Amino acid sequence: MADNAHAIVANVNVNAMNIAYEQPWFKQFLNAAEYVFCDGHGVMLGARVQGKCIPQKITYAHWFPLFCEFCAAQGFSLFLLGGVPGVAEKARTKLVHACPALNIAGVHHGFFNKERQSEENQSVIRAINESGARILLTSFGMPLQEKWLSENWPLIQANIALTGGAALDYMAGVSRRPPAFFTATGFEWLGRLLYEPGRLWKRYLLGNPVFLIRVIMDACRHKRLP
Repeated sequence: MADNAHAIVANVNVNAMNIAYEQPWFKQFLNAAEYVFCDGHGVMLGARVQGKCIPQKITYAHWFPLFCEFCAAQGFSLFLLGGVPGVAEKARTKLVHACPALNIAGVHHGFFNKERQSEENQSVIRAINESGARILLTSFGMPLQEKWLSENWPLIQANIALTGGAALDYMAGVSRRPPAFFTATGFEWLGRLLYEPGRLWKRYLLGNPVFLIRVIMDACRHKRLP
C-alpha cells in the first residue's frame, strides 16, 4: 500500500443495491469507490439473471481475520469506528487475541454527532488522524457509514477506508451470525431475519423481492433492444 494511497473499499448486498436505486448520492458513492465487492448471494443471483457472473461473495466474517494477519505482517495499523459504546473495544480485544501482532491504533464508538462541522465529529476525525492508522473500518450500518465517508473522507489521513456495516458487532460477539447452513446456502438473510425480525423484516421481506423484480425487468428490457 503506497503512502499516498487514499481509497475507499465498499461492499454491496441487496440492501445496498436498493438504496443505490432510490438514492442517487449512494449510487455515486459506490461508483466513485476504488473497490466494491459483493457481500451477498442475492447480488450474485441478480448478476446471473443479467447474464453475468460473480464467482463468490466476500463477507467480513470470512476475510477479515485473514486481512488482520496480512496487516500485522505488513505493519499496517487499524482504527475501528462504530458500534455502541464498548463494542469497538471488545472487537479490538478479540482481534488482538486472535492476532497478537495486529496494531489497532485506536477505537471509537459510532454514537456521536455526525454533522460535518460538529465538535464531536471533528474530535473523531482528529483522533483518527492522530492515531496514525493506515486503515479505517467504519461500522455504522448502511447508508450512514457511506454518507459519513462521503462528507469526511477528504479530511481523514488514513490510506484506506472500509465500510463494514455490522462487522464490529459480530467481531465483538454482541451479534450472532446465522448457522453455517444458512450462510452456505444463500439464506443468511433468513437467519438474520429470524434473529432480528423487528428491525430487518422490511429489508428482507420487501427489499429482496423488489430487487429481483427490478433485475428481471431490466434484463427483459435489454433483451427487447435490437
